[in-house]
Parts: sequence; C-alpha cells; structure tokens
Amino acid sequence: MSILLGEQEYFKGIGKIAFEGPETDNPLAYRFYDENRIIAGKSMKEHLRFAVAYWHTFCGSGLDPFGGPTLFYPWDKKPDAVDRAKDKADAAFEFITKLGVPYYCFHDLDVVDYDDDVKTNEKRLQALTAYLGEKQKESGVKLLWGTANLFSHHRYMNGASTNPDFDVLTHAGAQVKMALDATIALGGENYVFWGGREGYMTLLNTDMKREQEHFAQMLKLSVAYARANGFKGKFFIEPKPCEPTKHQYDYDAATVVGFLRQHDLLGDFSLNLEVNHATLAGHTFEHELQVAADAGILGSIDANRGDYQNGWDTDQFPNDIAEWTKALLVILKAGGLQGGGINFDAKRRRNSTDVADVFHAHIGGIDTVARALIVADKIMQNGEYDKIRTDRYASFDGGKGAEFEKGQLKLEDLFDLAASKGEPATISGKQEYLENLINRFI
Repeated sequence: MSILLGEQEYFKGIGKIAFEGPETDNPLAYRFYDENRIIAGKSMKEHLRFAVAYWHTFCGSGLDPFGGPTLFYPWDKKPDAVDRAKDKADAAFEFITKLGVPYYCFHDLDVVDYDDDVKTNEKRLQALTAYLGEKQKESGVKLLWGTANLFSHHRYMNGASTNPDFDVLTHAGAQVKMALDATIALGGENYVFWGGREGYMTLLNTDMKREQEHFAQMLKLSVAYARANGFKGKFFIEPKPCEPTKHQYDYDAATVVGFLRQHDLLGDFSLNLEVNHATLAGHTFEHELQVAADAGILGSIDANRGDYQNGWDTDQFPNDIAEWTKALLVILKAGGLQGGGINFDAKRRRNSTDVADVFHAHIGGIDTVARALIVADKIMQNGEYDKIRTDRYASFDGGKGAEFEKGQLKLEDLFDLAASKGEPATISGKQEYLENLINRFI
C-alpha cells in the first residue's frame, strides 16, 4: 500500500510506518505488528484486520463536558460542506495509508455534515461516497463497516428506532437507508447498528415492550432493504450498557443475544463488541467475547479501554497486554472473528495536540494487539492452558457424566449417584497458576 496524498499533505514529516522489530527505539515504527508474519496458519493482517475509526481520528475535537475543543484540523476550514468533507477524506486516506492498515469505518455524519433536509443530506452523502470510492480504488484501503449516527441530533433525544414519535422513526429509517446505500456502493464488508439512544431514561413514560418491538422491526426492514440491493456482508449489533440513556436495550452481549433470539434475528446478526462497553457493563472483555462465541455470533471488535477511576466511556487506546492476551485466546479458540476486524474506536487525549500524537496512539494500540496475538498463540502451542481446562471437565467426558450431558439421566439417577459415592473430592481450579502462565509467556 503506497501513501495516498491529496492536494495538501496534512501529516507532514511522517512517512510510512514500518515494522522494525522489538529492539527499535523509533516511536514511529511497529515493534510487534509484522503484517506478513504467520500466526496459527494466517498472517497477522488476516487475523487482526485493523481499521481506523473516521469519527475519533478525523472528527474528534477534544471537547468534554467541562471544556470546549482543543483539537483543530486544517481539513475542517472550507465553508461548503461537501468541499470540507473531501478535504477530510484526503486527510483520512493519507493517514490510513501512512499507518498501513487495510480498513476504515464511518458513521454517515463523520463523512459529511448533515443539515435538517433529508434530500440535501442524501446528495451530500452520495457525493462523498463517489469521492471515497475513488480513494479506495487508488489506495487499496477497504471499508470494514458503515453505520448511521442516530444519537447526536436533538430529534433523537428519546431514541431513534425506539422513539415514541413515528415521525422521528421515519428520519431514523431515512438515515439507515442512506448509510446502507453508501456502505453497499463502497463495497463495505459489514454494517453496524449501535443504538446510542435506544433505551429509556425513566419507565414512568416508557412502553418498553413496544419500543423493543419497533427496534426489531427496523432491523428487519434494514436487512430486507440491504439484501434486496445486493449487500452480501454481515450485520452487527454493538452492545452498550448505559450512557447516554439510563438503560440501553442493547445492554451487553447476553442481552442482545436474547433480543435477537426473541425477535428471530439471530440468523442475520453477529456482535461488534467494544472493550470499554464491556467494562461499563460490569464484565471483562473476554467475558463478552465468550458469550458471543458461545452463541456463534462473534463478529467484530471496537478496540479501546476505559479508565479505572472514571465511570464513563473514555475510549482510550488499548495498552494492556494481559487483557488482550486473554481476549485473543477466546478469539483463537472460537476460530477467529466472523467477517469483522479490529476497529480502533479510540481517541487521543484532549491535551495530545501534536500531529504525531495520533500516530503514536494508533501504533501503540496496534502493537498491543499484535503482541497479544503472538503471546496467545504461544500459550495455545504450549498446550498446558488447554489441558488444564480439559482436565477440569473430564468427569463429563465418559460414564455417567457423559450420559447426563446427552440427557440420558433422570433426577432420581443423580440422587442415587450422590448417595452411593458420598462427598466429592476437592479439586483445585488453579486460577493463580493460569494467571501466572499467561504472565510467563508475556
């Protein structure tokens, strides 16, 4: 992949980020991510399928609830929305090709600013879809997934697909249609639904059953439209527990699995899981991955981390090798991600204002995940990790335990077996030993 520049170079003084190995002192080089290195039969590039998030990387202003923007972009200056968006696309593809990752992701509002007129917005997005298509063709960069921002506009203060006002729901449908059109035209491999305000603030004014039925109906309409218009990719739902609403209908992986099963949608959807969302829900990231893997719908990942001292979604870049090693163990044992990749839904801190900071952030995140993949593979190859887990359940692999799993025993049989055998032996779970095993390979 060669560097793709527009009329202006936005990230001056920074060239293509290359793999230089663990011993390098170059902060603008990869120490562990060698895209061609073969791990468990596939290249790192194939395993990880890294993507850059359009929103945080090229739109994030650094503002927070207590202060205004701190990040100001040279591509965000022209008065015309389409011209301004094309400059942003130039900057995006310059960055992505310098970083050397194969994919990007976007919300519709990341690509081009919308106003309140649906037809105007459609024309704007179509113009940028054509422009992004040219960029993709020139660079070889692909669209991992697209989605619609159904949470920022004030009309969505009470939800989008779950809004009690049908007129608002129609606007949500219009945005999803346009975002699907753009994703299909750009050869997007997936499409994501994140219900940023699909939930409630109080049950006093909420018909929860009806709202969730409306959400399911919108998903069904979207799938039908996309398939009828040639979309061959996967659909993902991204769980999140709270923030901005008190309780989101897509609270965590298990909640979404239940929702999809209840509304007969499991055949069409997989999960896009985010690290920070998992921890906000009170889970570990590997827990959410395992829930999805066990249901056969482990689709894709939004990579980031939270802050242990904050109770909200801080979207920081990943840097915890142990956390990602445990995550990659789940992913490898599940046979990998289903159609998705690893998108950096992460933003540099609001006081990281140098041009190089956004590169340092992504390089660090990419190397963290790549190193974790190397470690996880070594643990799998060692075999001790799998043996301990297998031995722990050995009593179900034969005899009466196997009969129980096959549904061949009655409750009375369990009574008779317990009475005849007496108190079971105490068997260690070896938790500390396994934790040490992971650290040994790190």
